[in-house]
Amino acid sequence: MPEARVIRLHPDGPEEPVEPPAAEPGWEDQVAGGLEFLRRRLTGEYETDEFGFDPDLADHLLMPVLRPLFQKWFRVETQGLANIPDVGGALVVANHSGTIPLDALMTTVALHDDHPASRRFRLLGADLVFQFPFIGAMARKLGSTLACNEDAERLLTEGELVGVFPEGFKGIGKSFSERYTLQRFGRGGFVTAALRTGAPIVPCAIVGAEEIYPMIGNAKTAARILGLPYLPITPTFPLLGPLGLVPLPSKWFIAFGTPIETAHYGPGAADDPMLVFNLTDQVRETIQQSLYQLLLQRRSVFS
Repeated sequence: MPEARVIRLHPDGPEEPVEPPAAEPGWEDQVAGGLEFLRRRLTGEYETDEFGFDPDLADHLLMPVLRPLFQKWFRVETQGLANIPDVGGALVVANHSGTIPLDALMTTVALHDDHPASRRFRLLGADLVFQFPFIGAMARKLGSTLACNEDAERLLTEGELVGVFPEGFKGIGKSFSERYTLQRFGRGGFVTAALRTGAPIVPCAIVGAEEIYPMIGNAKTAARILGLPYLPITPTFPLLGPLGLVPLPSKWFIAFGTPIETAHYGPGAADDPMLVFNLTDQVRETIQQSLYQLLLQRRSVFS
């Protein structure tokens, strides 16, 4: 039977054939792809960059694990993807929340799956992330590296899309009563990296992560013993044990704002503390206002 062809009618011109959408791969193709992936892993036919980023593992193992959370659980809607360049370096600066940094992972999926150029998101993480044996290794393989200016500038110079969450643990470890209120952004190291490389700064606002683990308390003594910045107490954890680790299915929005250009300042501007402070404050205020606007769009926490 010949393949069906869709015809689009133009009022001022001839008929134009339109190719039907590509069919989803069947289970045979999925099995074959999985076996091929295993073969590459066993034979070492894959590459990593100098930071440890493993695109093969990220695409065929880590991203498929995250997609159900992105598409079905949190039902993430993305806005402003046109503000992310198709090529070249850019610094995405976002608010941080959620007790566990799932917001960084969901943004990674958004930029890879929803952006027309399928941009890789190279996250800058705190030292503590890379001290955990399994988590640190997986973070490296997904494209993360240490949150230091040297690594940020090198990635931006190489044309990568770099992500930073300046609130750090102050953001993801804040109480539920402070939700959607940005914490201090530090001394503006991310602005310095952008100025030195001439990369645009893209403010990013994330709504939804605040409600996945509502933090109503902090077991500070236990956190100090474990060497953690905080140990959250939520309505479900530790009361429900392992079941309390399941995030609540809040409704998410991720919005990328208008880029703030830095190239016209020149690399020497990175040594101007007043300029760095003003740009840091501008980015922070832009994200805060975007959060307020996104909250108005959401009908409720879960829809």
